[in-house]
Amino acid sequence: QVQLVESGGGLVQAGDSLSVSCAASGLAFSRHYMAWFRQAPGKAREFVAVISYSGRNTYYSNSAEGRFTIAKDNAKNTGVLQMNNLQPEDTAIYYCAADADITTATMRREGSYRYWGQGTQVTVSS
Repeated sequence: QVQLVESGGGLVQAGDSLSVSCAASGLAFSRHYMAWFRQAPGKAREFVAVISYSGRNTYYSNSAEGRFTIAKDNAKNTGVLQMNNLQPEDTAIYYCAADADITTATMRREGSYRYWGQGTQVTVSS
Protein backbone atom coordinates (compact mmCIF):
# COMPACT_ATOMS: atom_id res chain seq x y z
CA GLN A 1 0.00 0.00 0.00
CA VAL A 2 1.41 3.34 -1.10
CA GLN A 3 1.29 6.26 1.28
CA LEU A 4 2.52 9.82 0.96
CA VAL A 5 2.43 11.85 4.15
CA GLU A 6 3.10 15.58 4.18
CA SER A 7 4.21 17.51 7.21
CA GLY A 8 5.65 20.87 8.14
CA GLY A 9 2.90 23.28 7.22
CA GLY A 10 1.95 26.13 9.47
CA LEU A 11 1.29 29.83 9.90
CA VAL A 12 4.03 32.28 8.97
CA GLN A 13 4.35 35.96 8.15
CA ALA A 14 5.04 37.44 4.77
CA GLY A 15 8.74 37.23 3.96
CA ASP A 16 9.30 34.18 6.16
CA SER A 17 10.56 30.78 5.08
CA LEU A 18 9.01 27.38 5.62
CA SER A 19 9.67 23.87 4.43
CA VAL A 20 7.15 21.11 3.91
CA SER A 21 8.13 17.47 3.75
CA CYS A 22 6.78 14.33 2.13
CA ALA A 23 7.46 10.84 3.46
CA ALA A 24 6.71 7.94 1.14
CA SER A 25 6.09 4.30 1.87
CA GLY A 26 5.18 1.45 -0.43
CA LEU A 27 7.07 2.89 -3.40
CA ALA A 28 10.63 3.73 -4.31
CA PHE A 29 11.22 7.44 -4.85
CA SER A 30 14.16 6.59 -7.07
CA ARG A 31 11.70 5.25 -9.64
CA HIS A 32 9.14 8.04 -9.28
CA TYR A 33 8.90 11.70 -10.10
CA MET A 34 7.82 13.67 -7.06
CA ALA A 35 5.82 16.87 -7.36
CA TRP A 36 4.23 19.51 -5.20
CA PHE A 37 0.87 21.00 -6.00
CA ARG A 38 -1.18 23.49 -4.02
CA GLN A 39 -4.80 24.49 -3.73
CA ALA A 40 -5.89 27.87 -2.42
CA PRO A 41 -9.43 28.43 -1.13
CA GLY A 42 -11.89 28.64 -3.98
CA LYS A 43 -9.26 27.85 -6.60
CA ALA A 44 -8.22 24.82 -8.59
CA ARG A 45 -5.19 22.81 -7.57
CA GLU A 46 -2.08 24.08 -9.32
CA PHE A 47 1.41 22.82 -10.07
CA VAL A 48 4.26 24.17 -7.94
CA ALA A 49 7.39 22.07 -8.57
CA VAL A 50 8.59 18.64 -9.67
CA ILE A 51 11.78 16.63 -9.36
CA SER A 52 12.94 13.78 -11.54
CA TYR A 53 13.71 10.18 -10.66
CA SER A 54 17.34 10.83 -9.80
CA GLY A 55 16.74 14.27 -8.36
CA ARG A 56 19.06 15.89 -10.89
CA ASN A 57 16.30 17.74 -12.75
CA THR A 58 13.86 20.16 -11.19
CA TYR A 59 11.11 22.31 -12.67
CA TYR A 60 9.04 25.09 -11.16
CA SER A 61 5.96 27.15 -11.78
CA ASN A 62 6.56 30.80 -12.57
CA SER A 63 5.40 31.78 -9.09
CA ALA A 64 7.75 29.31 -7.41
CA GLU A 65 10.82 29.90 -9.54
CA GLY A 66 13.56 31.63 -7.57
CA ARG A 67 11.78 31.34 -4.21
CA PHE A 68 11.07 27.62 -3.77
CA THR A 69 13.44 24.67 -3.92
CA ILE A 70 12.36 21.06 -4.37
CA ALA A 71 14.59 18.19 -3.32
CA LYS A 72 14.35 14.54 -2.44
CA ASP A 73 16.39 11.86 -0.72
CA ASN A 74 15.87 8.62 -2.60
CA ALA A 75 17.64 6.60 0.07
CA LYS A 76 15.22 7.81 2.73
CA ASN A 77 12.17 8.03 0.45
CA THR A 78 11.54 11.60 1.51
CA GLY A 79 11.05 14.85 -0.30
CA VAL A 80 10.99 18.47 0.69
CA LEU A 81 9.82 21.81 -0.64
CA GLN A 82 11.77 24.71 0.82
CA MET A 83 9.82 27.95 0.45
CA ASN A 84 11.44 31.35 0.92
CA ASN A 85 10.02 34.85 0.90
CA LEU A 86 6.51 33.55 1.34
CA GLN A 87 3.65 35.85 0.42
CA PRO A 88 -0.05 35.80 1.33
CA GLU A 89 -0.86 34.49 -2.15
CA ASP A 90 1.14 31.35 -1.28
CA THR A 91 -1.52 30.43 1.27
CA ALA A 92 -2.86 27.03 0.27
CA ILE A 93 -2.97 23.36 1.06
CA TYR A 94 0.23 21.83 -0.28
CA TYR A 95 0.09 18.32 -1.69
CA CYS A 96 2.86 15.87 -2.45
CA ALA A 97 2.34 13.64 -5.48
CA ALA A 98 4.32 10.85 -7.14
CA ASP A 99 4.20 8.77 -10.26
CA ALA A 100 6.51 6.46 -12.13
CA ASP A 101 5.36 7.39 -15.64
CA ILE A 102 6.08 11.09 -16.05
CA THR A 103 7.58 13.02 -18.94
CA THR A 104 8.43 16.67 -19.35
CA ALA A 105 5.21 16.98 -21.34
CA THR A 106 3.04 15.62 -18.53
CA MET A 107 4.87 16.62 -15.36
CA ARG A 108 2.85 19.78 -14.67
CA ARG A 109 -0.53 18.09 -15.01
CA GLU A 110 -2.41 17.07 -11.88
CA GLY A 111 -3.94 14.10 -13.65
CA SER A 112 -0.51 12.64 -14.42
CA TYR A 113 0.09 11.61 -10.81
CA ARG A 114 -1.28 8.41 -9.36
CA TYR A 115 -0.24 8.84 -5.74
CA TRP A 116 -1.18 11.77 -3.50
CA GLY A 117 -0.76 12.78 0.08
CA GLN A 118 -3.49 14.27 2.24
CA GLY A 119 -2.02 17.76 2.13
CA THR A 120 -0.61 20.20 4.65
CA GLN A 121 -1.86 23.73 5.25
CA VAL A 122 0.43 26.69 4.71
CA THR A 123 -0.91 30.06 5.75
CA VAL A 124 0.97 33.30 5.16
CA SER A 125 -0.22 36.41 6.93
CA SER A 126 0.49 39.91 5.66
